[in-house]
Amino acid sequence: MPLYKDPSQPVEVRVRDLLSRMTLEEKIAQLGSVWGYELIDENGRFSKEKAKELLKYGIGQVTRPGGSTNLLPKDAAKFINEIQRYLVEETRLGIPAIVHEECLTGYMGLGATNFPQAIALASTWEPELVQKMTEAIREDMRRIGAHQGLAPVLDVARDPRWGRTEETFGESPYLVARMGVSYVKGLQGEDIKNGVIATVKHFAGYSASEGGRNWAPTNIAEREFREVFLFPFEAAVKEAGVLSVMNSYSEIDGVPCAANRKLLTDILRKEWGFKGIVVSDYFAVKVLHDYHRVAKDFATAAKLALEAGVDIELPKTECYTYLKELVEKGELPESVIDEAVSRVLRVKFMLGLFENPYVDEEGAVIPDRKELALEIARKSIVLLKNDGTLPLKRNQKVALIGPHANNVRNLLGDYMYLAHIMALLENIDAVFGTAKPALLKLKESIEQHLSTIPSVLDVFKREGVVFEYAKGCEVTGEDRSGFKEAIEVAERSDVVVVLVGDRSGLTKDCTSGESRDSANLKLPGVQQELVLELAKTGKPVVLVLVTGRPYAITDLVDKVSAILQVWLPGEAGAQAIFDVLYGKVNPSGKLPITFPRSAGQIPLFHYTKPSGGRSHWHTDYVDESVKPLFPFGYGLSYTRFEYKNLRVDPREVGVAGVVRVEVEVENVGGVEGDEVVQLYIGREYASVTRPLKELKGFKRVSLKPGERKKVVFVLHTDVLAYYDKDMKLVVEPGEYKVMVGSSSEDIRLSGSFTVKGEKRTVYERRKFFTEAYVE
Repeated sequence: MPLYKDPSQPVEVRVRDLLSRMTLEEKIAQLGSVWGYELIDENGRFSKEKAKELLKYGIGQVTRPGGSTNLLPKDAAKFINEIQRYLVEETRLGIPAIVHEECLTGYMGLGATNFPQAIALASTWEPELVQKMTEAIREDMRRIGAHQGLAPVLDVARDPRWGRTEETFGESPYLVARMGVSYVKGLQGEDIKNGVIATVKHFAGYSASEGGRNWAPTNIAEREFREVFLFPFEAAVKEAGVLSVMNSYSEIDGVPCAANRKLLTDILRKEWGFKGIVVSDYFAVKVLHDYHRVAKDFATAAKLALEAGVDIELPKTECYTYLKELVEKGELPESVIDEAVSRVLRVKFMLGLFENPYVDEEGAVIPDRKELALEIARKSIVLLKNDGTLPLKRNQKVALIGPHANNVRNLLGDYMYLAHIMALLENIDAVFGTAKPALLKLKESIEQHLSTIPSVLDVFKREGVVFEYAKGCEVTGEDRSGFKEAIEVAERSDVVVVLVGDRSGLTKDCTSGESRDSANLKLPGVQQELVLELAKTGKPVVLVLVTGRPYAITDLVDKVSAILQVWLPGEAGAQAIFDVLYGKVNPSGKLPITFPRSAGQIPLFHYTKPSGGRSHWHTDYVDESVKPLFPFGYGLSYTRFEYKNLRVDPREVGVAGVVRVEVEVENVGGVEGDEVVQLYIGREYASVTRPLKELKGFKRVSLKPGERKKVVFVLHTDVLAYYDKDMKLVVEPGEYKVMVGSSSEDIRLSGSFTVKGEKRTVYERRKFFTEAYVE
């Protein structure tokens, strides 16, 4: 038995042995990928003939064999087994492939539960719930034979014009990191042999693009880049042990991330000690040639990407096929290829692929996860305004209005199966080629799946409330012909519930999602006009925002009685919306991103500097306030909470010490509810300017009427660290302000502590988070 096939040997021994046996062609194959649909015939079955052509030297990864086809879980498992069997039995060295799928809101294939979009997950402010979700996703993906998921998104979103805001955990680097680490831990599990490799993306600065436009250049100073945009990735590497990183499409200071060796090798591997693989975002290698124009051809693009540190080209091998030619011409040392191949093989051995390349096809049954999806959706809904209209009463007649009231598709985020398949079908000839006939039934399969998911209208019917429905308008377009019917329905009702917002996806008919950027942050189409017309009826109007980004709804806030921000709540979203409307569930979500009054305020976020325009030194704009419409961390409840007895201990601490912050929270209202207690820290008179306040801890606490609990934060001074004038990560002595409250603007109690001693440099072993618990 060759050493590489002996599971008793150390991984490094197996890697070296296998690498020594490989030809140049076999090595390069491990750095490439192939679409799952490229390996099926016209009848939708695995094609051995195509495999002979595409897999003759092996392959590094197989791209979305479930997510790019109309295969149900058992069929997907069978298909993946056939691919692996060919690789193991029909190629010279028998190296299995890593199979990857998208999984931002659940396994992105037929038969899986669609969870709420990431921005909704962030609104729960409950990392444990995120981990519970990704543990379920891990089980689903392992059942079909997938080993890697292309999530989570760790971009810090401070510009909601950017279409991919919905895929993020919001504006706070701390919140993004905390949620991201939980996502990674749940997906990878305690033993990666039974886990799914998480892929943190998009490394890095992707969300800070010029004009909020997708793929646009990023221009960020190094201190801000490290403290804000790199922080979640560093935490994922050091705290969660993430095993895959995906580069950003964008450029930083003129260097595209896919060709940025400082980013992908010096910082990621050498500085942080990353031990996994770097995969290209889809087509990002060839983008160096045909978009960024830094590579004169595909061969040059391959050289730039590989030397920078991109180990695998996704979603299919296009540029890396030229690596053989580059080596033979002496333009690329084979040792560079060997390094990347070693990293790929190391991960394959860690996964246990050589011992267990196949899955149980009969066991590939994905459980129904709707109860978990419903719990997340309920906890993610944010109550932005309420004059007492909510919760609704069962005896009220409701006018149910809007393009989202009877449309399941509009409740789902952009990284769900339908959105991606529709994008592929838009380019069916170029994308699918000879596989096209077998895949034309994709849309039919999806529509059949969607028919099993209830809309808000369906839930209203099922719950037996009295209501009348009118669509009013479409998500996009200028058609106002439905206004008349909607107004008439409203006039016959006791209360109006109007659901407006986005259609998320990747195609041109979508208003949020990848490449669906917004210039003015106004609700798409004529939806705002519809709401204003309904408000003129004089009936109480409950505005339900089903969106992927914060919109500038300044003109609507004073015209409606209540506002719910429900984001893109997934397939259990309709029930969650109903439950909150009628008080079965008390809303407890908090905003993970600031709501601006207008697009002209962008960027607007809670951790502004003293000179950032929101301190007492600054006046408003000539035509607008500098304050947000709704601040970060904001969210109302059907009950009220009081904060009491703040204690900060000790009041003086060393530069490598721990501070305990305690606060008591009491439910002084009449119904049970959850509050998210938020800890902010401020620092003045440092060696560099610091934000007025930064989120440094949070904890969700459940309280019955009259109940009081103590929330404890244990803050290590590492969490206070920032980069000084010499760009060293340090903890500086001085006074730190403690602020505890219900949002970044609603600070209930304040205190302080002083850090004593000499400035301390923080090295690799760093604490990223404040421990928080309820006593």
